[in-house]
Amino acid sequence: MNNLKGKVAWITGAGTGIGLAGAQALADAGAIVVMSGRRKEVLAPEAEKIRIKGGTAEVEALDVSDAKAVKKVADAILARHGRIDILLNSAGLNTPNRYWKNQTVDGWREVIGINLDGSFYTIHAVLPAMRAKKDGLIINVSSWAGVFHPKLTGAAYNGSKHAVTAMTETINMEECANGIRACAICPAEVATPIMDRRPVPPSATDRAKMLQPEDLGNTIRFIAEMPAHACINQLIISPTWNRMYIENL
Repeated sequence: MNNLKGKVAWITGAGTGIGLAGAQALADAGAIVVMSGRRKEVLAPEAEKIRIKGGTAEVEALDVSDAKAVKKVADAILARHGRIDILLNSAGLNTPNRYWKNQTVDGWREVIGINLDGSFYTIHAVLPAMRAKKDGLIINVSSWAGVFHPKLTGAAYNGSKHAVTAMTETINMEECANGIRACAICPAEVATPIMDRRPVPPSATDRAKMLQPEDLGNTIRFIAEMPAHACINQLIISPTWNRMYIENL
């Protein structure tokens, strides 16, 4: 397995949910985690919790839909550490008004801007440094909606996540010769705060049966600890009690 001690991992969407769980799991494995998200006041206490446990965590507040800001943060991380070994793209959102009957242009742009454009900007920013050292891992958090076509998640989210899944494999196509590998994680329902933005938020009982953030954190660590010669191109994970099957949402 790949030893993560001292590796530099940049995580977006790191304040809550899958991103936070990924940061915690990678820090537990010995990585230096750089936590990005839009709200520094959310990131800072979570980074401190990691440090209290003996991990190394830094905070770089960031709106990933701002390409210039993404480049600035990437350059700052590289200036401090000289490398970015792992990029975890977990920043993502959806809007309650997600169906053709109520989808707005602004809502569409917000979802695409964070879920797809934001992932492109961070990848674009880290690839040159990864190419230079002939090594790097990019993990993009896609979705069940990036593989299948659930009605529940709507046009913008489905479109953005299918694009993330496809974009991830183009990294492997073009960059495998440079020692760079990429994985699209495609989870079904995970009990994270994004659930609160659904038109009908799931009940606490239903959320308890879903995948939990720590399940995804463990999955992210597993992918990161695979040896450099092994690429997990795509990983689909769902709760055993899968509402996509049971209720055909």
